[in-house]
Amino acid sequence: MEALEKWVRIRIRLVGICFILIFVLITLRAFQLQVLNQEEWQKRAERQHQKNIPLMPQRGTIYDSHGEEMALSVEMDSIFVEPAKVVEPERAARELASVLSLPVATVRARLTSKKNFLWLKRKASLRESDRVRSLGLAGIGFTKEHRRFYPNSEIGAQVIGFTGLDPEGLEGVELQYDSVMLGQGGYLVMEQDALGRRMGSGDAVVRGERRGSDLYLTLDRNLQYIAEKELAVGVKNAGAKAGTIVVLEPSSGRVLAMASQPDYNPNAFNRYRPEQWRNRALCDTFEPGSTFKIFLAAAALNEGVVGPTEKIYCEKGDYAIGGRVVHDHRGYGYLNLTEILKFSSNIGIAKVGKALERDNLYRYLTDFGFGQPTDIDLPGEVSGVIRKPSQWFEFDLAAISFGQGVSVTPLQLAAATAVIANGGNLMAPYVVERVVDGYGQTVQDQHAKVVRRVLSPEVAARMRAMLIETTDEGGTGTLATVPGYQVAGKTGTAQKVDPVTGGYSVDKRVSSFVGFVPADDPKLVILVVIDEPEGTTYGGVVAAPVFSRVAGQSLSYLKILPDQPARKPSLSPISESAGIVSLPPLMKGRDGNGAGGAPKMPEFRGMSYRQVLQTMERAGVNIKLTGTGRVVEQSPAAGEAIRYSSPVWVRLGPPS
Repeated sequence: MEALEKWVRIRIRLVGICFILIFVLITLRAFQLQVLNQEEWQKRAERQHQKNIPLMPQRGTIYDSHGEEMALSVEMDSIFVEPAKVVEPERAARELASVLSLPVATVRARLTSKKNFLWLKRKASLRESDRVRSLGLAGIGFTKEHRRFYPNSEIGAQVIGFTGLDPEGLEGVELQYDSVMLGQGGYLVMEQDALGRRMGSGDAVVRGERRGSDLYLTLDRNLQYIAEKELAVGVKNAGAKAGTIVVLEPSSGRVLAMASQPDYNPNAFNRYRPEQWRNRALCDTFEPGSTFKIFLAAAALNEGVVGPTEKIYCEKGDYAIGGRVVHDHRGYGYLNLTEILKFSSNIGIAKVGKALERDNLYRYLTDFGFGQPTDIDLPGEVSGVIRKPSQWFEFDLAAISFGQGVSVTPLQLAAATAVIANGGNLMAPYVVERVVDGYGQTVQDQHAKVVRRVLSPEVAARMRAMLIETTDEGGTGTLATVPGYQVAGKTGTAQKVDPVTGGYSVDKRVSSFVGFVPADDPKLVILVVIDEPEGTTYGGVVAAPVFSRVAGQSLSYLKILPDQPARKPSLSPISESAGIVSLPPLMKGRDGNGAGGAPKMPEFRGMSYRQVLQTMERAGVNIKLTGTGRVVEQSPAAGEAIRYSSPVWVRLGPPS
């Protein structure tokens, strides 16, 4: 009996120990689940009763140098369907397909799907979303997403670029700064039951969204418009294949305008050919022709191998060298360096190149930035081609001296000309001035950067004086003059290489003019390139007038006052004069009291930015523009006289 009692007590203790062990194990497991792995199980629980649908991230805004919007993200409705909640799917499919311009079969398949959530149309237009709302269909929901919008259409398109539907940048600044501007995409959070069916009737919640950084460009929207407008006119008048224009601030390297023709509208980029997206100022190369003579002359002066007044015999128009003959457009005798540039003598500059010698010439050309990328903050830049001097034959040295046998980009040529304009320094060009994050803090700030000193200030000043002569009476660039200002520059006309034969084309040319203004204190360097003009192909006839119009309007816009007596330019004696007419004035008399009296203020209300600029051009008036959208206010009122001393402005805003 005693042994039985003892065994019972042992059994009771064993059972108690087992219960204690089980309790300890349960307690430890509960501690592990509720304390140690709390976050993991909370996430699992959320995944069971929440559904997260990723949304497109919101990109930052791109502004011009004055804070005007060039690219922005606008809120648009994205429409989704929860098939389990749809009533009468056949009728709903017909109505939705009609409103959203989608095939009925596609909409029907989504409304009757076994899935719990499907997109019906992302980034629908305001008209589409309003009409879908008015249908009042069950199971149809809306959430806000962002779509990229370019309020100025074609203005600056090749610099700014565009985005895809992702919305990742595909061209231009949008591509180069994609990671900076691309924000963090949020999530559409929806409550659901254990079977995945959505619970509740309220709107879905968006969480985790973070806006990208904003960019402030060096581009000036008004200067960009002027450049694009005049380039388009120049290309059309010349019957040309394409054209490029670059406007730089020589003291800093800031790109104030950069345009190519043909252009495109980034709001509908898929309607255009890829070649229209290309920024030709960076991606295309050409033989610079006589514009290259600037840098030969500057290098020779800087090295002291040719004096500014030294006379060089130009062989009366024909010069045999390296088994070939170099020709001038007319026979010249003795010319000094200024006259060689003014009359664009190939023979004279070839002899300057021979005196400089190939190694020195190559060193200076690379110092000017040729044969290497400028490293501008834009994608797709090419470096051009300058062969090593060890590969030059005797004739190559002569040909390179007058701009053949080398290839450059328009941006390289403009940046190299800025060396002459700013006193001898090669500046690094750039298009993005500031990057501002979503909290308004500047996280990146670009400033003027000197790459290297190329010329002494004295030689640069001497070259500026020489290049003024090119646009004076008897020079090749007289049509580049701007009334009231001194212009310095150089014309260029180069044969294009025939891709079939590998030799120079008989009839295809590239016409160009590069210069700066005002010549004594340059504020703008402007390069105009016209590709394959028809008929007259001289740079002084085809490209120089475009330079003149862009420079004149830009100086007026920047309020840089004229300091020279106005004079009527005469045609270059070496240019074909047929068909050339005098250019219209930029404005009717400055005081507004011309023969027709003071100009009247047009009616601008309701116009877009581009329509205002076009009306300004037709009316011949300068007007200050502020805001984005359509004109909501103007001063003076429509029909009132515009007085020179009175402020003239229009304000744009979103429609009320």
